[in-house]
Amino acid sequence: MQNSKSSSAIPLGPIALLAASALLLSGCGKQPDPEIRFMDYAGDYGSKPFFARVEHNLPLTAGVEERRQLALVTPKYLAGLDQEKVDQIYARLTAGPIPDGPFDGDLFFPEGSSGKLRAAEIVSGLKSLAIRFKAKKLEIIGSVLWKGKVFYRDEMLLRNRIEDLALLAPLIDDMLSVPKIEVNGRDSWLLFPARLYCGQSLLDGRRESVIIDYAFTDELPGYREKPDFLAGRRGFQVRDEIRMIRPGFYLGRAYLGHTFVLNFTLYNDAIASKELDRWIETGRTSEDCWVGSQRLASTAVD
Repeated sequence: MQNSKSSSAIPLGPIALLAASALLLSGCGKQPDPEIRFMDYAGDYGSKPFFARVEHNLPLTAGVEERRQLALVTPKYLAGLDQEKVDQIYARLTAGPIPDGPFDGDLFFPEGSSGKLRAAEIVSGLKSLAIRFKAKKLEIIGSVLWKGKVFYRDEMLLRNRIEDLALLAPLIDDMLSVPKIEVNGRDSWLLFPARLYCGQSLLDGRRESVIIDYAFTDELPGYREKPDFLAGRRGFQVRDEIRMIRPGFYLGRAYLGHTFVLNFTLYNDAIASKELDRWIETGRTSEDCWVGSQRLASTAVD
């Protein structure tokens, strides 16, 4: 049943069907929101439905029409949902294939003040950064600093794409030696390495997600003490996890010290253009991570 609760989040930053979807992903064009259904819930935690029941009653990828609606989901649509709806979408997804190559990124905080306040407290707790960051909203910092990720699937490693080094410049010893990549005609500096692997989701333990783990970033090739330490175990203790909405498009969750602080999306147009039509028609995609017994049982029945 579609929930009647209305709310707004704070957004920052086929192949006919894909064309319309891609326009929205790039910030141009307009089309109706996808018809994604959610189970009812209220404001208290106890009213939230079990994810297994949500998936059983309202599967997201079971049929062609459901997959057509997922093909219309955009970062802007997700950022307009409250966090419970974002969570209900995430819990009905599987990890899909571990990505490879560059992905454009966008981020948005949980709807309401609690998620942002939690993140702000963690940031201000690092005194070396508080002076530099406390006057700026985290949404602005995130949208300026972070433009996406580059996955190196063969090495099971990742780097983050930074397009503006101004805020980080005082922390970087040698600006000229920072590696960079050109994506869509724009230069991105590659910082904050992380390991990739399949692991249990901190939100939904019924199946695995692709984990982006910064805990031992100082042991990775290309590590730079400044500023890469910020993401590691001596800094923010970042841990990300992602699941696939559709080929080339992933929904992620970022944690600082096991505390959930924000959502993010990752999009690769080339992958989406190549694989979306087939996925809509068949629902098939490679799965590198454990999809969970509920999804396996559903597949067996089908």
